[in-house]
Amino acid sequence: MTNPAPIMSYTASSTRYQSMQYRRCGKSGIKLPVISLGLWHNFGHVDDLENARTILRLAFDIGITHFDLANNYGPPPGSAEENFGTIMKQDLHPYRDEMIISTKAGYYMWEGPYGEWGSKKYLVSSLDQSLKRMGLEYVDIFYHHRPDPGTPLEETMSALDLIVRQGKALYAGISNYKAEDAAKAIAMLRELGTPCLIHQPKYSMFERWVEGGLLDVLGTEGVGCIPFSPLAQGLLTDRYLHGIPADSRAGRSGIFLKPAQITEEKLAKVRALNDIAQQRGQTLAQMALAWVLKDERVTSVLIGASKPSQVTDAAGALSRGPFTAGELAAIEAILA
Repeated sequence: MTNPAPIMSYTASSTRYQSMQYRRCGKSGIKLPVISLGLWHNFGHVDDLENARTILRLAFDIGITHFDLANNYGPPPGSAEENFGTIMKQDLHPYRDEMIISTKAGYYMWEGPYGEWGSKKYLVSSLDQSLKRMGLEYVDIFYHHRPDPGTPLEETMSALDLIVRQGKALYAGISNYKAEDAAKAIAMLRELGTPCLIHQPKYSMFERWVEGGLLDVLGTEGVGCIPFSPLAQGLLTDRYLHGIPADSRAGRSGIFLKPAQITEEKLAKVRALNDIAQQRGQTLAQMALAWVLKDERVTSVLIGASKPSQVTDAAGALSRGPFTAGELAAIEAILA
């Protein structure tokens, strides 16, 4: 006697595609939502699984179709993929063909000489592990997470090419590559016959290195761009307008956003930016996301979330229309 099929506890909203905007990723056939959800923190085994489930369901219900992971996301490392796999199995698997799921490898993941960086051994092994954790046959995008000074770039790019040809990923991407190295990687992948779909750099009002050449490379080569930390790990939100809250990321651990980084000078800029956001009828987070998205070479922005309301807020980032020349000048004056 066969077991009956499990009763689905989730049905996606029938209006999920009505308000989200989508942009073409470079010159590819893929479109991404302007807001994508990253599972860097708040989705590991140390976090509440039901909260993660609520956030993921809400994100999909409002048209966020892209979910971004990496082998080391958690904490502990690997646990974000495991939890995502659980939620996929229980809630989201009927919608797999409507989703873009990405993961990465490059940072430390296991002991020994094959557990990090950019060798073919590491990248192939890591993706095999990631697919098992998530219960997937393939991911849509697989990234090399950071450049490896000790491995020839040809080996790393040939590993991405191999992975796509094996059907374990549909597209290849790179992350944290500076302009010169990105140009070389893109050229190598094109020559191999597996074009680079997308680059994932750190970019926000407070982190603008991509404007020094990388965006030009991506625009010229027809490669998408999906910045991470567009809210400067929460600094470009209303959380720090009056100092460091005890329950904030900086207040809890300070591992990534350290209290020493939150100077009075930086907070003064945050408050001034918040004034402009209020004049625009936006939250500071919405304006910060819209500012990154003002460049058409940016396909999407990756947000993190610890509560559903943060996802809802971010989804309204483009609801107020483009910036005026005066607003952009005022923002530049603050950031100078």
